Amino acid sequence: MRLSCSDFVFFIIIFIISCHAWALKPHLLGRHRFKSLFHHRSVSYKTFYFDQQIDHFGFLENGTFKQRYLLNAQRWQKNGPILFYTGNEGDITWFCNNTGFMWDVAEELRAMLVFAEHRYYGESMPFGDKSYSNAKYLNYLTSEQALADFAVLIKALKESIPGAQTSPVIAIGGSYGGMLAAWLRMKYPSAVVGALAASAPIWQFIVPCGGFYQVVTRDFTNGGVNCSSNIRKSWAAIDGITATGEGLQWLSQEFGLCSSLKSQEDVYGFKAWLQETWVNLAMVDYPYEANFLQPLPRWPVEVVCTHLKFDTGVSDKQLLHGISQAVKVYYNYTGEALCLNTSQTATGNLGILGWFYQACTEMVMPMCTDGINDMFEPQPWDFQALSDECYAQFGVRPRKDWAEIVFGGRNISAHSNIIFSNGDLDPWMSGGVTKSISESLVAIMIDEGAHHLDLRYNNNYDPDSVIKTRALEVQYFRKWIKEAGRTL
Repeated sequence: MRLSCSDFVFFIIIFIISCHAWALKPHLLGRHRFKSLFHHRSVSYKTFYFDQQIDHFGFLENGTFKQRYLLNAQRWQKNGPILFYTGNEGDITWFCNNTGFMWDVAEELRAMLVFAEHRYYGESMPFGDKSYSNAKYLNYLTSEQALADFAVLIKALKESIPGAQTSPVIAIGGSYGGMLAAWLRMKYPSAVVGALAASAPIWQFIVPCGGFYQVVTRDFTNGGVNCSSNIRKSWAAIDGITATGEGLQWLSQEFGLCSSLKSQEDVYGFKAWLQETWVNLAMVDYPYEANFLQPLPRWPVEVVCTHLKFDTGVSDKQLLHGISQAVKVYYNYTGEALCLNTSQTATGNLGILGWFYQACTEMVMPMCTDGINDMFEPQPWDFQALSDECYAQFGVRPRKDWAEIVFGGRNISAHSNIIFSNGDLDPWMSGGVTKSISESLVAIMIDEGAHHLDLRYNNNYDPDSVIKTRALEVQYFRKWIKEAGRTL
């Protein structure tokens, strides 16, 4: 079948999930202090708002907005480095609370930490409540404008904070934030001396569309015998079972759904929910227990696959019983959930509409499945379907090759001082830089690494690969800081 508009929306949501699946949603306590549910770490910061230009590239719109940023200078020494997080498509407090690597190395480097919020997300709304009301107000939601925000903010911080005038700044980000970190170094090399771009698919615009789901499938293939093949078989089993009203009722009860399936449209949504679940699990296949919607076990993909060992000859109902048990590893590992809500996924309160708009303009990332090289139903990429959906939703059409033109595609060898880190379990490695380009454009592959594992807090269960990766990243930081000192 061809990729429909609703299929495209699903693929857009998948990118948002990937950017945020690693991050817990902390409870807002009414003060600027949160505790991580992973390791009982607490972080403290001060919240500031910077008067930022709405339009950096034209002169007709002279308005400003309040860009939020979070700052911690407890470990910082005068003229010491600044680690600058390039905010993703969501509330910046999530990333501040969960980018444990920055907090872990702040004392070692005597670094100031700054977490800058991306325009149109969290509290940084250029037009307040009207920001998402129409295409006129959304027109300034672009990565180019966001990068300019970061560069302007860095200049202002260095000028206004006593002792920071000569501080070297290193950009750090994960997923879309990692893309922004790399692009900030490329576009504004005077603003940052280097960048760590973790799990940053800067080439997702130009790689074959099927790579992402092929990596997801490989994770489940390696997770257990017959695991991915039984997931591939499950789609036809769902279609067969749900062909009757009795089957719809059985499937709803088997999965313990909060709302029973009543139509084929419901079945489509159910299958999209399952597909998203498998992707989520690949994103968060960490070597230690983590807490997302529910607590997850160590290496959750392996645990899921213990329920999917069936050989040939099982009935559709037996297969789908295994699928239901596998899904409950993600949604109900503790057994405390009364039912499963198919609208409850990792997306939560993330910036879905904002990212959808970005994908409808410049962030065009082709994605597809074929059901042969992956474990999903065939969904070819259809740019025209995307364009039509974007026009219907926002009155705009995407520029297919714009990201490649603006950021250079694979032709980035003229740049310097960027680390591209990717985990071999992370589906987004398919669009990432996985081989070093030069001595200062360095690719690091993390064995047994899920989505930007290196940006998470240190953990006793961390594999040696990520321990060595973090040490190497700090080594490069020190090198960049030292080189910056020589040029002053």
